[in-house]
Amino acid sequence: MATKEKKQTKKRETKEMVQVEHTGKDLPVPPPRLRGYYMDTVRERLKSQFGFTNVHQIPTLEKIVINCGVGEAIKNPKVLDAVVTELGIITGQRPVRKKAKKSIANFGLREGQEIGCAVTLRGARMWEFLDRFVGVAIPRIRDFRGINTRSFDGRGNYTLGIKEQMIFPEINYDMVEQIHGMDITFVTTTNKDDQAFALLRELGMPFKGDDKPIITQQTKQSQQSNNT
Repeated sequence: MATKEKKQTKKRETKEMVQVEHTGKDLPVPPPRLRGYYMDTVRERLKSQFGFTNVHQIPTLEKIVINCGVGEAIKNPKVLDAVVTELGIITGQRPVRKKAKKSIANFGLREGQEIGCAVTLRGARMWEFLDRFVGVAIPRIRDFRGINTRSFDGRGNYTLGIKEQMIFPEINYDMVEQIHGMDITFVTTTNKDDQAFALLRELGMPFKGDDKPIITQQTKQSQQSNNT
């Protein structure tokens, strides 16, 4: 009898409870802070630094690709489910599961087996992720001494490796089952590493101060032509 009375009281309480709407429900979504900083400040700095005459020549960030390879998913597929959930929490976007392109007998890998996941961020989510990554996640790295400048691919793209997902404050430490890393690739609209380096540095990427910016062969040729 006591349990029935408790259930009835709970039903009454739920009926009496009124759902309160969020105060900012009807307000427009604010633009990303870092994108506004790029439009107002970074563009003019890059224009004066490289002497661009056309606005479309100024490099910008095109997309951010986050990739997680889970080798243990070959034996335990549930590990991949946890990684997909955590990556979705970090980025705010549903990850895409990656499958093996060919079979490797030595690793027990079959073609078509899911062994990783990836997320491609564009637009507002891209700028918001970069803002959180630079301002919140990177300062939480242990013994951090700056990001290496030698990770450009020669075409204006930069790839950074993260050892553990715990640097992101969105991840609850008590809910983590296993520590895993990820690769983050910043794709820019330019094909020159020095311009991409200047862009990322202006956006707040903490590169090592001792390293000099990379100058590609294309930039050297353009500088020689301008001097002549």
